[in-house]
Amino acid sequence: MSLNKDLIGKLINVTSKAAVACYRHVGKKNKKIADKEATDSMRKNLNFLDIKGKVVIGEGELDEAPMLFIGENLGTGKGPVIDIAVDPLEGTNFVANNLPGALSVIAIAEEGNLFHAPETYMDKIAVSKDVPYDAIDLDYTIEKNIKNLADHKNKDTTKITACLLDRPRHSEIIKKLKKMKVNIRLLSDGDVSGALLVTNPKYNVDIFLGIGGGPEGVLAASALDAYNCKFQGRFLFNNEKDISRAKSMGIKDLNKKYEINEIVKGDSIFCATGITPCDLVNGIIEKNSMYVTETLVTHKESIIDTFKKELPKT
Repeated sequence: MSLNKDLIGKLINVTSKAAVACYRHVGKKNKKIADKEATDSMRKNLNFLDIKGKVVIGEGELDEAPMLFIGENLGTGKGPVIDIAVDPLEGTNFVANNLPGALSVIAIAEEGNLFHAPETYMDKIAVSKDVPYDAIDLDYTIEKNIKNLADHKNKDTTKITACLLDRPRHSEIIKKLKKMKVNIRLLSDGDVSGALLVTNPKYNVDIFLGIGGGPEGVLAASALDAYNCKFQGRFLFNNEKDISRAKSMGIKDLNKKYEINEIVKGDSIFCATGITPCDLVNGIIEKNSMYVTETLVTHKESIIDTFKKELPKT
């Protein structure tokens, strides 16, 4: 079944208002308040929608309010039963320090069609749709993935660009990429947007890889699925609490490698509104008495596009 396309405009409204809610905190060095403003706005406006929504990817547990917690019910209780994944403010440090790359993000699917991801790390890899399915794999070495990618793109490895988070945990990967003379794009934050850079040659990113958040992996997969990109993820469980949480969510094989069609089943809608400027969309622009937002939307069954929206300053 396909999701009702009428939901697209409503979700653009949700992420746009969440983006505007935290925009006044740009550069104010307080990421917690910025995140809370975005979260409160997103919750409020999702509750106006005629859906029976449940958060399957959220910002915390029930006892961590005011976050949008996993298992929280949203909407009026009327209409379709929906799985919801949220990141009201991806890039809290970007907003706090007035840096490019902050987004307000949401993805939805019909009940049971979005993977219920625990709040743990995920090893990820993503490439564009023009790369053969068996060319890239989490189980391959870095060297094999890069060589296969270069061969299929008819490029030398020195012309390949790899994108990953700038984290100490990636030091060995970075060392191997440098040895192969691969171009490296390091991100300080922005796990969702980083993965989406493989979707279009204009971003000049051939592969996104490395360890980031599991919830962000599911959000990115929703958009990458609409682009027919390849994405794989494997959760990393570092302690008994993570393992217990995963088992309670129905994850039996803790070492399983998930393909994109296991993470996002069927139709989905993804919206990402820019707060500060980034590669994917413009940041918020002040225009007289209005805020102008830009939102990247993917709907697997119908559309990939960006939409501008004007919201009054209040």
